[in-house]
Formats: sequence, C-alpha cells, structure tokens
Amino acid sequence: MKVLLCPLSDGGYLYPAIAAGRELRRRGHDVSVLGRSTAAAAADDAGLPFAAAEDYGGHRAFSATWWGPGGAAQYRATLRAARETGADLLLTSVLCNGALLAAETLDVPVVVVGLSVHLWDYRAGGEDEPHLGRTRRSRTLDCLRIHTGLREETGLAGRAPRWGDEPLLGDALLLRGDPELEYPGALLPERVRHVGPLSWEPTPDPAEVEAIGDRLSRNGKPVVYVHLGRFFEGRSLWPRLNEAFTGGRFQAVVEQGRSTDPQPAPDADVLLVRKRWMGPLVDRAGLVLSSGTSAPVLAALLRGRPLALAPNGSEQPLLTGACLRAGVASHFPKSPSVAAAALLESAWRDDGLRARAQELGGRLAAADGAARAADVVERTAGVPAAGPAGPSVPPKEKHEYAISRPG
Repeated sequence: MKVLLCPLSDGGYLYPAIAAGRELRRRGHDVSVLGRSTAAAAADDAGLPFAAAEDYGGHRAFSATWWGPGGAAQYRATLRAARETGADLLLTSVLCNGALLAAETLDVPVVVVGLSVHLWDYRAGGEDEPHLGRTRRSRTLDCLRIHTGLREETGLAGRAPRWGDEPLLGDALLLRGDPELEYPGALLPERVRHVGPLSWEPTPDPAEVEAIGDRLSRNGKPVVYVHLGRFFEGRSLWPRLNEAFTGGRFQAVVEQGRSTDPQPAPDADVLLVRKRWMGPLVDRAGLVLSSGTSAPVLAALLRGRPLALAPNGSEQPLLTGACLRAGVASHFPKSPSVAAAALLESAWRDDGLRARAQELGGRLAAADGAARAADVVERTAGVPAAGPAGPSVPPKEKHEYAISRPG
C-alpha cells in the first residue's frame, strides 16, 4: 500500500503523523511525506521520502496559521502529489480540509490524526460540559462553514460529501489522548478512535542538549519547562512569566513554539529556546507550564510531569478543561489575582497532582500509539492483517526520546 502523509507541517501536527508513518513503513508499506519545505528536515530524520508542497503550487498550504485560507492550495498540492506517487491512502491532520477534499476527488480513503482530545461535537452527551472558551457547537459549525466554503471554491459543491454531515472526520479520526480526557458520559462519533500519544520528535543534537543543560546547571534553580503556543487574541503570558521567574526559586527554559515577540525581563531567570524537540528539556524539568496545546501536554504526561496551564484560543481551553478535570494540571491565570510564583510553588508541591499525572502518563506510555494507528489505517484501506503465516515483521525501530519516562 502507498501512503501519503499530508498533515499540517507544524511539529505538533507533523510529528504524530510521522510516528504513524514510520510504523506503516516498518510493516512494509510505501510511505512518503508532503509538506512545507520547512518540514523536510524532520522527514529526513524520520527516514521518509519528502516532497515540498511549494513544488506543487502549495505555498502556505500546510501551515497551521493559514489552515483556512490555504485550503485551496492544499487541495491542489495534495491532488498532484497523490497522483504522482500513486497514493492508495492519505493520512492527514485535523483542519486539513484540502486533503480531505483531495481524498474525495481521488476516491481514496483518508485517515485524520486528531489532537489529544476531540475537537468537535460529541455523538451524544456532554451538553453540560463547562467551557473555558467557545462551545463545541460553535467550533463545529465554524469548521463546517470553512469546509463547505472550500467545497465551493474547489468546484465540489454539487457533489454530496462522502461522509454526510460529518465530513471533518474523514474515514477515521485518531485521538492521541486517553478516554479520561473526554467529558464524562459523552459518546464520541463512531469513526473516532483513541490510539495513544503517537510520540515522535527529531533526534536532538547532543551538543545542544549539553549546552542547555550546562546553562541550567550554572543557574542551579529548579527548572520549569514553558511551552508557548499561539496567543490568538488572548493576553500575552510574558508579564506573568517575568513575575514568576524574577527573584524567585525557579528558573524557566521557554520554548517559544509558534508564539512571537518574546519579552523576558533583563533579570528574569529565563532561557529562551526554539527547538524542533522538547523531550530532553521536559526530562530536565519538574513542572511544565503551557498554553494547553496537545504536544507539550502529552510530552509532560508521558514523563509524569504535572502541568500548569494558561489557555488562550483554539483547542487550548478545551484541553485545559480536560486536564483540570483529570486532576493532572492546575490553572495558571494570566490575571495577577494570585502571585505567579505562588501558583508555581503550589503546583510543584502538590503530590496528588504529580501522582495523577504519573498515572495518566503511564497509561499513555503503555499504549503503542503507532501500532494502533497503523492498525486503523490498514483496516480503513482494507489491508488484511498478517496472520501467523504472514510475512515476518522487522523489529520496531527505537527512538531515544519517543517516550521517555522519569527514572
């Protein structure tokens, strides 16, 4: 089977797709990656053939920032690349409407890699779910509106959607979290499956890891790993970070992620980084402070680290609410109603918070997400499972920071 990975090229979307793609390749399938040229290094590190979307007219086609306006370019680039590679199945990510419509046009199956929690409406239940941000219904209707608009833009408006009134799920949608993170009593749509974290990231440069470690050791204070996502229309977290890490007992290593305009105070114990990996940095920390996107939340839980979450927009409030319900995170409000240093101290010393994070992280680590995802992909494509007499399967490839547990 020929599989084309065509997720968004930002690491939080690209890396889980690569995790699934590596397992599919291990099983003997032909797997390649389509994405922005910036994703070439990650695909090369994973050992997967890569095609730049720009070469297929896909400028901005796989950018999370431009996921809506870039839909038509994504559709065209995916069509061309899939035809060129003879793809039998597409594996994409949530918000990739262009890839979904390309699969319809090509009449091939498409599997969607989701977030750590379900983003849209439940099949049933969840009506009383509290919302830190917008409601599921509002988010679902907005995403459907964008999907419908792209159908019209690409000339598919007269064609009935292959998936009826649930076109955003593709033939299967893979959640990377745990059922405990969904709202109690709610039922997921039938095509949605939990597969586990799908953890993978590029190999860290040992020299870079050592240099950061030396810097943190010279400071000597306990480390909080901070991962900033997009601010959207929310307030910048930098005033609170400067308050928390100036003159206190903690230091921070801050991954800027997709945020812009870093504003560390001159005397703040803050080390700014922008890396394609986070595993070694989370390993060094005792607490993870994040805006509540899937990648840092899963990285923290896989290592048994408790979380402090300060959400802005998109899925951040939804995942923050899930982590608060599960008791693995504390809320880190941007308002100065409670001293930032006191909030960090409370989360750091909360043994119950840490124990629950280790318990949930243990379940996530025990789930072989890549194998589960590959099973769903093969079933979706109608590939028969190999029986005892089937072809031998080579041993699984190991990656030092695919899943790192605390010692």
